[in-house]
Amino acid sequence: MKSKQYDLVAIDNHMPGKSGRQMLDEIVAVEGHPAVVFVTGDSDTAVAVEAIHAGATDFVVKTVGDSFFDLLDSRFRQAFARDRLEREKREAEADLREANERLEMLVREVHHRVSNSLQMVQSFVAMQANQTASEDAKDALAATQNRIKAIGKVHQNLYTRGDLTTIDLDEYLGTLVEELRQNMSETDGCVELAYTSDHVEVSPDDAVNVGVVVNELVSNAAKYAFAEAGKGRVEVALAAIDQGYSVTVSDNGAGIKEGAGPEGTGLGMRIIKAITRSLGTELERLECEQGTSHRLVVKTAA
Repeated sequence: MKSKQYDLVAIDNHMPGKSGRQMLDEIVAVEGHPAVVFVTGDSDTAVAVEAIHAGATDFVVKTVGDSFFDLLDSRFRQAFARDRLEREKREAEADLREANERLEMLVREVHHRVSNSLQMVQSFVAMQANQTASEDAKDALAATQNRIKAIGKVHQNLYTRGDLTTIDLDEYLGTLVEELRQNMSETDGCVELAYTSDHVEVSPDDAVNVGVVVNELVSNAAKYAFAEAGKGRVEVALAAIDQGYSVTVSDNGAGIKEGAGPEGTGLGMRIIKAITRSLGTELERLECEQGTSHRLVVKTAA
């Protein structure tokens, strides 16, 4: 067996020097080993069953007469056919794994290129903002930059993540909040941004949608909630709930006066309403003693 390739081996349990059971262990330890038919007497059927669990393809009990050889021939053919099917199955699985690995590499490359393209677009928007004299235009372009960042971070996450079908929403929002915190410290160091989270996994599409909503709510709070006080705190909280998750953005600012229209262009809230509809939910405003608190609850499939 060490010098030649065999398709099938039959071994008796009782052999001089080494039992069939010992030899079976040595055979199945070899990668790509041949099919093994274990031959045993009437009193050794328990050993034969054990041999099947140890890797034998089949077993046959010895009987007196020519019928034993017919039975042995039948078991040989069955064992050979079964082993061939197993080999073909393993080869097909290996081909499938290789194809999946190639596809995964292609998908990663797509996410990498999309991320690079979004960074390029973001740079163009920044250049346009630097050349614009209008403060309103600068604000609008800065908001556009933040939206592009929120989407781009999902593609960056997928490029480096082992699983391409889900995103750790808690980790993704953590990086997004940190970037918003840095932007706020550059423009207005008086606003504090806090983040708490449970572990939640979502689809890439949902991650993009939630990221954009959080970006809009935090940006609106930082821009409009503390106009009079000049300083304040914004909190982002991600919580895992039964069959879903919730995201809450709160501030301790001046709050929203009943019946008051949107400050600014109102584009941010229109974006939020469109996105929450696509998530199958809606943004709710919670009652609070001070400031404003918004929450969205997303139910995921069980």
